[in-house]
Amino acid sequence: MLIFKVETFHKKFIMKNILFIITILFAFSVNAQRSNLKNIYSKNNKIGIGTNNPDELLTVKGKIHTQEVIVDLKGAIAPDYVFETYYNGKSELNPDYTFITLEEIETFIKENNHLPKVPSAKEIEENGLSLKEMNLLLLEKIEELTLFTIQQQKEIDLLKEIVK
Repeated sequence: MLIFKVETFHKKFIMKNILFIITILFAFSVNAQRSNLKNIYSKNNKIGIGTNNPDELLTVKGKIHTQEVIVDLKGAIAPDYVFETYYNGKSELNPDYTFITLEEIETFIKENNHLPKVPSAKEIEENGLSLKEMNLLLLEKIEELTLFTIQQQKEIDLLKEIVK
């Protein structure tokens, strides 16, 4: 009976020590993790990385390394309206869109030193840049350039026929 009590006491002692050691290791682990995250802040339900004044849900001051970024286009219109306007004369997707001529684009660039609808370097410096808006705008410009290229190719082909 005495041996059983000593054995039970010994097991309880070992279990308490194991629990104590696990608690200490856990505390060290939590503290080590916390020290690696010195540059993460939370303020007004917003998270800042590299800043203690986040102005959006997530604000990062510094570089971000990622393999991919997905941007939801909720409410945005993909620029299919460029082709729709060019070939149909108007767009149901974006009735306010007008396809401007190369001459109009050139005049605008001479006066403003940037493409129509594209923010200037000063505007980008002051207001930042929305990747969603800029990607859609650049796609619009690519579609316009594609149509100008098609027009030019048709003119080249016609001139080739005339020369023959």
